[in-house]
Amino acid sequence: MSPDTPEPERARERTDGTDARTDGTDARTDGTDARTGDAAPLPGGAWPEREQPPGWPGGLPVPAGTPVTAPGADPLAGYPGVVAELPGADATRSGRPLLTTLGVVALLTALGAPLGLLWAWAAPATPVRQTPAGTVYATTQPEQPIAADGWFSLLTLGFGVLAAIALWVLLRRRRGPAGLLAVTLGGLGAAVVAWQVGRRIGLSTFQRLVETAPPGTAFTKPVDLRAGGVDWYGPLPVPHGNLLLAAFGAAVTYTLLAGWSRWPSLRPEPEPDAAWPPPPPGFSSAPGDQPAR
Repeated sequence: MSPDTPEPERARERTDGTDARTDGTDARTDGTDARTGDAAPLPGGAWPEREQPPGWPGGLPVPAGTPVTAPGADPLAGYPGVVAELPGADATRSGRPLLTTLGVVALLTALGAPLGLLWAWAAPATPVRQTPAGTVYATTQPEQPIAADGWFSLLTLGFGVLAAIALWVLLRRRRGPAGLLAVTLGGLGAAVVAWQVGRRIGLSTFQRLVETAPPGTAFTKPVDLRAGGVDWYGPLPVPHGNLLLAAFGAAVTYTLLAGWSRWPSLRPEPEPDAAWPPPPPGFSSAPGDQPAR
């Protein structure tokens, strides 16, 4: 504006609403940095409405020392693909290992029934003979009771080993002390169930012949254990002998698998990318290539 401009023109420039100091394009009040063109906070620390950062109401900066659980203080809030955990998720997660352990114990214990049927089929029955004094073995030193103990030991030990391997492979996300406890208790329960199921096959017929058969009658005695059983200490049953072989085999196998695991957490972890990054332009390590500048 030159000094020759009339005074009324200068007055109109100050009052017509287009003054550079008062219009809506002032770099000091429109929320835009005049030097970079980026959004800048308004006086007092507030952000413009169109440029408010996500995660904090009103666009205000998060004060120092704000807990991460405070509303708006979550650094992942407002980003796609991130789902916040629901209340009670920790309690649900902590109860899953217990439910898994009880389920494995119940399943392995139930598998003791077919194991007992297999033992009764594989082990030989002991021949006996009825006499006026009662039932006696048909031979002086029968080998069938020892064979029954041997078959039971082999079957239950193999069952424990296979159960530990199957649990290790199928329940990869539950490897650890909970898996060891589950397979050990499950093997013990399976052995007790197998013993009771196997020894009761043909037991009623044998007892009836012992009571009613005339002297001289020959029949067989069902399989039973002589090197194992359950002792009662008050109301507490304590198994012993070869009833412990299934739990022993399961515990040893599971422990060895854990010792040979290549993952510190025993659970499968993602493998690091072993691929080398591509060489920068102008660089090569081939024998016939020219050296880079």
